[in-house]
Amino acid sequence: MGQRRSAPGRLRLAADIGGTFTDIAVFDEKSGQLTFGKALSTPAHLVEGIAAGVAKAGSDYRSAALFLHGSTIAINTMLERTGSRTALLITEGFRDIYEIGRINRPDAYNLFFQKHEPLIERALRFEVRERTLADGEIETPLDDAEIAALGNKLEELGIEAVAILFLNCYANADHERRAKAILENNHPKLFVSASHELSQEYREFERCSTVAANAYIGPKVRRYIGEIDCHMRAAGFAGSFLVVQSTGGLYEAAQAQSQCVRMLESGPAAGVIGTQALCRMRGIDNAIAFDMGGTTAKAGVIYRGEALTTGTALIGGYEKALPVQIAMMDIFEVGTGGGSIARAVDGALRVGPQSAGAAPGPACYGLGGSEPTVTDANLVLGRLDAERFLGGEMKLDAAAAERALSRHIGAPLGLSVVEAADGILRIAATAMSYAVKGVTTERGFDAGDFVLVAYGGAGPLHAVEVAREIGMRNVIVPFAPGMFSAFGMLFADLRYDYVRTWFTPLDDASFGDIEAVYRALESQGRDAIAGASVKPQRIVVKRAADMRYVGQEHAVTVDLPMTVFGRGDRKAIKRQFDAMHARRYGTSAPAEPAEIVSLRSTVTGLMRKPPQRKMARGQKTPPATACGATRKVFCGGRFRLTSTFWRPALFAGNQIEGPALIEEYASTTLLLPGDTLEVDAYGNLAIRVGGGEGKRLTYHQSR
Repeated sequence: MGQRRSAPGRLRLAADIGGTFTDIAVFDEKSGQLTFGKALSTPAHLVEGIAAGVAKAGSDYRSAALFLHGSTIAINTMLERTGSRTALLITEGFRDIYEIGRINRPDAYNLFFQKHEPLIERALRFEVRERTLADGEIETPLDDAEIAALGNKLEELGIEAVAILFLNCYANADHERRAKAILENNHPKLFVSASHELSQEYREFERCSTVAANAYIGPKVRRYIGEIDCHMRAAGFAGSFLVVQSTGGLYEAAQAQSQCVRMLESGPAAGVIGTQALCRMRGIDNAIAFDMGGTTAKAGVIYRGEALTTGTALIGGYEKALPVQIAMMDIFEVGTGGGSIARAVDGALRVGPQSAGAAPGPACYGLGGSEPTVTDANLVLGRLDAERFLGGEMKLDAAAAERALSRHIGAPLGLSVVEAADGILRIAATAMSYAVKGVTTERGFDAGDFVLVAYGGAGPLHAVEVAREIGMRNVIVPFAPGMFSAFGMLFADLRYDYVRTWFTPLDDASFGDIEAVYRALESQGRDAIAGASVKPQRIVVKRAADMRYVGQEHAVTVDLPMTVFGRGDRKAIKRQFDAMHARRYGTSAPAEPAEIVSLRSTVTGLMRKPPQRKMARGQKTPPATACGATRKVFCGGRFRLTSTFWRPALFAGNQIEGPALIEEYASTTLLLPGDTLEVDAYGNLAIRVGGGEGKRLTYHQSR
């Protein structure tokens, strides 16, 4: 799959594959028209779900100039441990750093605590005689013959992928480059990943874990992307194929086939980018992107108009996590979604993290699922319409949902079907609030200062309950929430993130040396964008530094305006660091000296964005065409006669008071008693959450 220039097609296709549904957004650059398609995901052959979604959107590959893709295949392969048989080549004497890790014991008094389990077993970790010092000097040269012999041994063992981690390669990557070249030349079918290609930071364990993950998922992700490319080319696609990274930026599909770990949070990151675009349009500074799909609920942060990212993420939860040292959206995830299975365990009700997924799905789908899920609970409580799910394309079986709830929850726990369903939704709301707290309270933010932007097929149905749980008073449900992550891809830009470890006391740092490092990093980014198959409108560069007080172990990332470098202003850099440290940890030490640990640069190629058009304005009262039949819905502790509305028929300025349900093709928004809603100028649902006084949402002109 080589570099291709964009074809004369007029469409942009965006595809987001989730655990339950595959979402498609199609943007016609000529007419400005935006259409969507949604189909059940096809785990056995994921490309079939994409094709079905494209067909439902009334589109085809032949007319597309650009195909954008986000997927959970990378993260799922890692979490489900379904990757390839992988080996690790590592500097002699350091075979076990991957297993030893950081010796964390988060649960100190748990006698049954188990630490992380490496993706590569010890028998497949091989020591290599070589050594590079921390300053980049070669102490022990690499023996090419040793690498060649190891390659033959790996082939005999049936190894599919190899990760290479040599000590201090961030300072001098020569040995890793040579080892990779030898293995690839001698064994063309082997997937070979070297740590310096993914991270140029210190901390051997984190770099080792990163390259091990990339190699482990590599063959599966490479086959998957290749399969999609072949499928589209055979169907007449002649445009550019770009993949969403975990930062929300785009990179070439060919790059994604070798640097697979950069797409771990591919789909969720696109939703955060869509939220950022919405915030800029509405003039909102601080927001939480809340995405609840069929399998998980995820939350990301927009702070002062920018999506927050992190340089290291823990995959699999803190207790047994494997770190990945790459730039990605700062996203917190919990295993609660519409398909999350509810079970009675030791006399208690538990929800998730296991999910019914797309196959067999919730009991009400009628596809073979028999265990109760969050979706089944919503149906039983009247929050979903069995006849209008997915716009009526998919009929739900309410009787099957009741049977599942009665058999698996009601009977074991002595609850009625309604009590069981209500209990499931209460637990789900609490669990999902942890995701929002994970990116606010735990980051030093007050959740009440943020707007909750809720999307995903199930997000709007649970948003106000999650908001009430943590004291948020303003919720926005965007246009087409059920396909919002796919929609967000249309606002993504080409993006390349680089980092280089550079230990220097701030007081002694030479701005000439700092500038040389940054320019080298930014040159790589400009070259990558120049080689892309699409051309951005312009290039933007942002700089940051990892800093800490002298004597500290861990650093914080500080965004640095370009002006401080032109002025050579050390005091401004120190003030930025002190402020960030205070926000993150609640304290700072302005009188203490600081040091630079690593320098970071982000090079972004800004793409043309779809226009966001205003909708027709109506009266305060919704038109009769938008008003549906009333039905009994369980909310506020009892069944209430609840009004329903058809969202596509609403106008800007329409107002609705809860309790109410606002239904649309792929989602339903729930208003509880006391909630009020107004449709804004762009068709978003702006909800004022009842249940107490809070901070009012104010608007200003976008910057």
